[in-house]
Formats: sequence, C-alpha cells, structure tokens
Amino acid sequence: MLSQKEIKPGIWVFELSGRVQMGPDCKRVDQEVESHIAKNETRIILDMAGVDHIDSAFVGQIVKSFSRLTKSGGSLRLAAVKGMVEGVLNMTQLNRIIQIYPTALAASENFPGLKQS
Repeated sequence: MLSQKEIKPGIWVFELSGRVQMGPDCKRVDQEVESHIAKNETRIILDMAGVDHIDSAFVGQIVKSFSRLTKSGGSLRLAAVKGMVEGVLNMTQLNRIIQIYPTALAASENFPGLKQS
C-alpha cells in the first residue's frame, strides 16, 4: 500500500497503490507524515500512479497531511493522479488547493525553500 523513498535531497515520495481508504491506510499515511515532520522532512509527494480507488476518509487524510506540512513550513504535492482518483479530487476541488503533477519527478522540481542543484 505504501512505500517511500527520498527522490532528491529533502524530498520524499510516498508511493501508494490499490484501494486507499479509511482505517489502516489513512493511519499509516498519517503516521509517516508525522514521522517525517518530526525529522524536519516536510516536502512530501504522494505518488498516486498505482491507486485505483480512494474514499472520503482518504480525501480527508490528504487535507490533514497538507495542512500539517504547510504549518510546519513544508509542502505536499500529488503526482500521477488518474481515473476515479482524479474525478474525486476534481469534484472536491482539492485540485485547486494542492498542486498535482503528471509524475513524482515533475512534482519534485522547484520545491520552495530548497536549494536547487
């Protein structure tokens, strides 16, 4: 469901897959975001390439993660959103609040507050 890697110094990608929904999925993302904030790693990309379904609880988790990261001086970006997931983000208008990129690599470009190499 979730794997993570540092795509560039200070930028972490959480790769999600399958059905992402209330319960263990939301809790895991919440715990990982909090863990990264505690280490001052506040630039996170949720790579949704492998996700085919999200529920309203996960939409709430995205908003919660976005809010916490922003308050910590960081940022949350979404990547590779498609199909049903894209429809839900458009319907809830999250696509107007959180930046969405075609790939995690594209999302990793020009994060505010980072020295670019």
